Amino acid sequence: MTFQASEHQHVRYNPLRDEWVLVSPHRMKRPWSGQVEKPAEDILPSHDPQNPLCPRVTRPNGQVNPDYESTFVFTNDFPALLEDVPEPPASEDPLFQAAPAKGCCKVMCFHPRSDLTLPLMTQSEVRNVVDRWISEMEVLGPKFNWVQIFENKGAMMGCSNPHPHCQIWASSFIPNEARIKHEKQKQYFEQHGRPMLMDYVHKELEKQERIVCSNDSWLVLVPYWAVWPYETMVLPKEHVRRFTDLTPEQRDSLADIIRQITTRYDNLFSCSFPYSMGWHGAPTGDHLQDPNEHWTFHGMFLPPLLRSATVKKHMVGYELLAQAQRDLTAEQAAQKLRDLPSVHYKQA
Repeated sequence: MTFQASEHQHVRYNPLRDEWVLVSPHRMKRPWSGQVEKPAEDILPSHDPQNPLCPRVTRPNGQVNPDYESTFVFTNDFPALLEDVPEPPASEDPLFQAAPAKGCCKVMCFHPRSDLTLPLMTQSEVRNVVDRWISEMEVLGPKFNWVQIFENKGAMMGCSNPHPHCQIWASSFIPNEARIKHEKQKQYFEQHGRPMLMDYVHKELEKQERIVCSNDSWLVLVPYWAVWPYETMVLPKEHVRRFTDLTPEQRDSLADIIRQITTRYDNLFSCSFPYSMGWHGAPTGDHLQDPNEHWTFHGMFLPPLLRSATVKKHMVGYELLAQAQRDLTAEQAAQKLRDLPSVHYKQA
């Protein structure tokens, strides 16, 4: 037999995380008799006077949101990180280690309307979101070593509020995912003299196997080592280390590429596609003056849906106890996303 990636199981290496993923494409042929999620409620009012993220609504802490017309950022009423907290005592026991963890958490509303997600916003409205992300990075970056912007979209991803929004957690420490990426990119740069992800971009542009969409400054692809069924990365065509390094032209292009990929996601199963999304770049705070040439700024979309709007990929059993596993190959996922219309199904 001759090996075919679309038919035969194999493992793929993720150089960003020094991990392997098991790919088992033949499992797509099995019937599904497992859990089926409730279809997402897709009809939302443009303004809900009971929703604490809407304009003019009183939040649980008694503060009233302004009558905002674009983006709106406020300090999370229930933050996971605080600035003014005592530090844990030092320990010499290697099995019981603790360290200080300080920071702040913010909530950022994308738009005053609850019924407009990123793919349904205009180009200029998404550009406003990009600009606000960057302005928050400019404020928090000098003070904290890591600033994590992320969006959990949809109840399936644990989002408790349907209003379009994201969160921004700034921390005194560099989190695990970022720390591992920092180390692996630095090792690659020291060995090859080039940023890992820029080498990866150039090779993916040559192969044209996993690219979903692109424009002048950005491309979206399903990474060779993807774990989630329709996982994608947003990568720059020219080397950029941090969000705050983007030119006005790159910001415009980023807004465009965000609309492109989120539109394709919604069109895949004709639903408001759930995902976790976020951005990684060079560390900030104490590391702002470090060379960090090994870092490439990039975004990630991690969606759970596999077969339909109601069947998701569960990370359990083997994934929790051994290593990540996927059924659909990265190439098959990219082809499906690439072939979808670029116009949102609600606006077609």
